[in-house]
Amino acid sequence: MRFDTTNPPGNEGPAAEFLARKFRDAGLTPELAGAEPRRPNLVCKLPADPSRKCGRPLVLSCHLDVVPADPARWTHPPFDAVEADGCVWGRGAIDMKGFATLAAMTVLAIRRRGLPLNRDLIFVAVADEEAGAELGSQWLVENRPDLLGNDPEYIVNEVGGFTLPLDGKRFYPVQVAEKGVAWLRLTIRGTPGHSSLPSEDNALGQLGEAMARIARARLPWHVSEPARDFLGGIARESGPLKRLFSPLLLHPLTGPALLDRAIADPARRASVEAVLRNTANPTVARGGSKINVLPGSASVDIDGRLAPGQTAADLVRELRAVLGDPTGGRFDFEVLRESEAVAFPPDTPFFEAIRAAVKRHDPEGIVVPAIVPGFTDSKNYARLGAVCYGFYPLQLPEDLNFAALFHGDDERIPLDGFRWGLETLLDLVVDFAGA
Repeated sequence: MRFDTTNPPGNEGPAAEFLARKFRDAGLTPELAGAEPRRPNLVCKLPADPSRKCGRPLVLSCHLDVVPADPARWTHPPFDAVEADGCVWGRGAIDMKGFATLAAMTVLAIRRRGLPLNRDLIFVAVADEEAGAELGSQWLVENRPDLLGNDPEYIVNEVGGFTLPLDGKRFYPVQVAEKGVAWLRLTIRGTPGHSSLPSEDNALGQLGEAMARIARARLPWHVSEPARDFLGGIARESGPLKRLFSPLLLHPLTGPALLDRAIADPARRASVEAVLRNTANPTVARGGSKINVLPGSASVDIDGRLAPGQTAADLVRELRAVLGDPTGGRFDFEVLRESEAVAFPPDTPFFEAIRAAVKRHDPEGIVVPAIVPGFTDSKNYARLGAVCYGFYPLQLPEDLNFAALFHGDDERIPLDGFRWGLETLLDLVVDFAGA
C-alpha cells in the first residue's frame, strides 16, 4: 500500500516489480507485460504436476491501481500503511491490494510447501482497473490470453467473501454477477447572451434542475435472477417473517413502496436498491467560459449502472421520463461507454468448494451468491469462458461499515480478519486445486 498507484496516472510498475521480486525469490518466473512499460501487468504461474493434471487453470486476480485519496480527510496518511487500532490503514487495503497480498501469499505458501497441484494456479495483478481496465485485464484478454492459461476455468476476483452481519447471523456474499455500465453525457441547449439580463433559457440553470431530478430519481425495479438469489438467499436464513416478506420486496410494483419500511439503515437500503434497478448519478458538469456570458449549452456526465438485461437505451428512456422529455425535444443524451451486465452460475464445484472452505473456518457462516452494483475485471475475463467469483475473504467486526470504505476515507482492514482470510483462501485453493 505504500506504493502510490493512484489512477490516474497509475504508475503500477514499482508495485508490480516488488511482487515480481517476491516470486523470483521463491524460484518462480513471473512475467511483466502490458501496453505501457510504466504500467505493466504481472502474471506468475505455479504449474500443475504433469502426472496429475486434470483441470483447467485457476486464476487469482487483483488490480494494483487505486482511486485518489485526500490526506486531509484521513485519520492516518493514505499511503503510509499505518498499523493502528487492530487494523492496517491505507488506500487499497480493501480495493484491492489486500487481496493481492492474500493471493500472492497463497501462491508462495503452496510453492514453499512443495504441494502438488492438479491444475495450473495463476496469479495476476493488473493495471488500470479503476479507469476502465483498458491497459489491464482488457489488454491481457485481447493480446496475451496465453498468460491467463488461454482457457481458465475459474477466476477469483473482487468483490465478496467479507462478513455481512444480519439478524445475529454471519453471511458471506460471494459475487456471481455485476451490473452493466452506461456512462452518459446529457447536453442542454440554451440561448447565449449577456449575463446582466434576466434569462428564462439559461442552459446552466436548466442543467441544474435536470441534475437534481436525476439525482433524486428512483427508477423502476428490474429484478434479475442474481438479485433474486442474493436477497432470497439471505431471507431464507433470516426467519419466517423475512421469508414471507421477500417476494413482496422483489415485486416490481410493491418493492419500491416497501423498501423504506423494510430496511431502516440508509447505507444498507442503498446497497439493496442498487441491485434492483438501474441507477444514474451526475458526476461531472461543464458549461460556460466567462462570468458575464450566458453559455449556449451545458452538459453533465452521468455514471449509469445497468441491471442484468438492461441496456443504455433503456436507461436513457427512463431518464427521459424523469425529465419529462420522452421524445427527446429538449435534452440530448450521448452514450460514452456501455457494457452489459455479467453473471456466472452459482452451482459449480468451485462455488461449493468456497462454501465448504468458509464453513470449515466459520462453522456458523452462511455463503450466499451476490450481485454487486460496480464493475470489475470479471467483465473481460468472461470473454475467455471463465467462471468468475468475487471472493476476498475477510472476517469483519459488526461495527465496521465495510461498504462505505470502498473508495472512501479511512480505508482499512482488521488484521485478525485478514489472517482469517489468508487461512481460508489458502485452504480453498489447496482443497480444490491440490493433487
